[in-house]
Amino acid sequence: MDRIDAMELAVAAVEEGSLAAAARRFGRSAAAATRAIAQLEEAAGETLLLRSTRGLRLTEAGERHAAVWRDVLARLAEIGPDRAGQVMSGTLVITAPELFGRLKVAPVLESFLDRHPQVQARALLLNRMVDMVGEGVDVAIRLAHLADSSFVAVRLGEVRQVICAAPAYLDAHGVPAEPGELAGYACIGMNPEGNRELWTFRRGAEDERARSVHVRTRLSNTSVGAGLDAALRGGGFIRVLSYQVAEQLATGRLRRVLRRFEPEAIPVHILFRAHPRRWSPVRGFVDHAVPLLRQELTQVAAVVDWLPAGER
Repeated sequence: MDRIDAMELAVAAVEEGSLAAAARRFGRSAAAATRAIAQLEEAAGETLLLRSTRGLRLTEAGERHAAVWRDVLARLAEIGPDRAGQVMSGTLVITAPELFGRLKVAPVLESFLDRHPQVQARALLLNRMVDMVGEGVDVAIRLAHLADSSFVAVRLGEVRQVICAAPAYLDAHGVPAEPGELAGYACIGMNPEGNRELWTFRRGAEDERARSVHVRTRLSNTSVGAGLDAALRGGGFIRVLSYQVAEQLATGRLRRVLRRFEPEAIPVHILFRAHPRRWSPVRGFVDHAVPLLRQELTQVAAVVDWLPAGER
């Protein structure tokens, strides 16, 4: 292992608080991470990192050395890779919401792997907030307003909550003029434990304050896909995220209603730890994914923001 690799593992171990987590980040073994620390300590001639059951702690000498390591790695990142024949390799762990991951992230990840045959990837497509540090995740796609964190967050675009129904249902039952009228229509929900849901709207185009409407759902399930199938068959109104129905809106199989009452847009970000090594899977995937996912979300916005004159 060369000195640069050892520095990267050491900095990651300090950030993660764990040699094992640092090793996972780079697709290396825990033994390799231990050897990296030993190599740096041998070169320094003193102990740099103290390990205990409670985690890792830099010694006073380690603090000085860590500052140098970060400076060296940052300078290398600015210069770019200069090792001839450097091949990207290692394991990448990525997480995203299940449906967004399947529709938007998976094709991007697969194209990245096609370009870098020595990279392996694990995709955790889960409808819960994954603990990136605790679960050893390198990159996360989040559809949410973010709290402050130590992760780098790059905005990819935004999605919206939209209310849709099939044209046949609207022709037969009419179009609600405001959210409170949904009580008189069939609605499809995602709460199998009950037949009522709280749907959030803003009060109107001139008033962005939020309002909540209790909606009685005749059909509820845990699958967005199944809910969309029911809506397409004329089962009633469904509340979904815009990317989930962009294709159906574009082809006219679903129509969007109550647009001026929709709540504020939801930002989409890609999260990752600052990673200076340009040939690492983390940095490589981020550089590959950001323009492609931005393009995808721009196309979604273009579809859902267009409406025939009669539907505005």
